[in-house]
Amino acid sequence: MDVSQALKSIVAVRSTVPDDAFTASALGTRREGSGVVIRDDGLVVTIGYLITEAEEVWLTTQSGRVVPAHALAYDQETGFGLVQALGGLGLPAVEFGDANGAEVGDAVVLADGAGQAVRANIVARQEFAGYWEYLLERAIFVAPAHPSWGGAALIGADGKLLGIGSLFLQVAQGEDVSDVNMIVPIDLLSPILNDLLREGSVAKPPRPWLGAFAAENDGKVVVMSVAEGGPAAKAGIRPGDVISDVQDGEVEDLADFYRKLWATGPAGSDVPIRIVRDGREAWVRVKSSDRSSFLRKPSLQ
Repeated sequence: MDVSQALKSIVAVRSTVPDDAFTASALGTRREGSGVVIRDDGLVVTIGYLITEAEEVWLTTQSGRVVPAHALAYDQETGFGLVQALGGLGLPAVEFGDANGAEVGDAVVLADGAGQAVRANIVARQEFAGYWEYLLERAIFVAPAHPSWGGAALIGADGKLLGIGSLFLQVAQGEDVSDVNMIVPIDLLSPILNDLLREGSVAKPPRPWLGAFAAENDGKVVVMSVAEGGPAAKAGIRPGDVISDVQDGEVEDLADFYRKLWATGPAGSDVPIRIVRDGREAWVRVKSSDRSSFLRKPSLQ
């Protein structure tokens, strides 16, 4: 399949989420983005936040065909979401490419389900830590940025799928600011795809989740907000708190915070955290949770 053929198998994704869903306040109840057909029976991979807690999903082909779909799975660790079309899309599957071998400078195309494609280049392959307790070891960053990046397909020069669009970021380089998209590499999906299709989740214990949305500021990990009713909020952690230690180790940066958190055990583990608040240090013990337990599950079809 060449690039032009692959672009035709990218679809628009539209979902509706209940007003009282856990993610409704942060992500909204009407979500729109893209996805790409990865199996001839209409299996579509997208970025998970588009379909998390969705009660209704619709796919639209570039020819205008609208098909209802079912949200099958959302993997917390990678960020991928899977959607199954409930009617014929009439689109061939796009083959997975070698995302692990994609390097800085490679020419790529980032395209959405509305037919808008941006010719770009990979500008970085590096670690990415997201404020929502998310970490990729080797994310793909491309520029120029696509204006409709959510779920957009990153296609290599050979017409194969390299990743799925996740974020729009502005990166400062001296006095210059560049717009880039962060892409989740597709090679992270292959090892977990069968589990997601069979069980809706990966067959391993879920990571401990705190519900503490944090960012780096002047070399410190600072809590920006906490999820209402989440473990961090219940433990008394507040916005503005600096997370200085987890268990018996000093926190170096946001990625290090997550690694130390996830090393404390599976979801449900008690996590000792040293915080600094108004110049004073204190230890708090957070009873971690499985993040998916706060989310509505996809309804059975």
